[in-house]
Amino acid sequence: MGSKFAKAMFSPAAKRLQQQHGSRAQYERLAALGTRDEALGDFEQQFVAARDSFYLASVTSDGWPYIQHRGGPAGFLQVLDGRTLAFADFAGNKQYITAGNLATNDRVALFLMDYPHQARLKIIGHARILELGEDPALEARLRQPAYPATIERIFIISIVAYDWNCSQHITRRYTDAELPRGL
Repeated sequence: MGSKFAKAMFSPAAKRLQQQHGSRAQYERLAALGTRDEALGDFEQQFVAARDSFYLASVTSDGWPYIQHRGGPAGFLQVLDGRTLAFADFAGNKQYITAGNLATNDRVALFLMDYPHQARLKIIGHARILELGEDPALEARLRQPAYPATIERIFIISIVAYDWNCSQHITRRYTDAELPRGL
């Protein structure tokens, strides 16, 4: 765990609960190791590139958390560089809750799951929206020619910090393509 992630997530109340339940010393030791570079490394970049979905959390103007599933072909969430992600926002139910939330608060959290390998990556950052036509080169990069969905806009996420979560309690799940042959 990077100290930037811990600093952002471990509120005084969380620290009190960690102390009460015996995990605070462990997290203090991790923080004492110093700040790691919060850029995604090669392993994290490969993990992101292999995902065909993720969960995106934003916050409404009156403080309510909102989580939305985002999906597409593997690689639709792209690493532009170690500190920046982008994805094409495909047309959906036209509620625009996440886009509306970003108009008043640009903070987001991404939760990327690899169910077969029981792994998850949490990313926090700041998101912004590009309307179609604002960056044609990026649009072309994010376009998925074999995927028939319509792109409505582009999301760009500037990474603040990330953390790998413990694999305990992740139920293995498989897509049809991931199922071992013969099952």
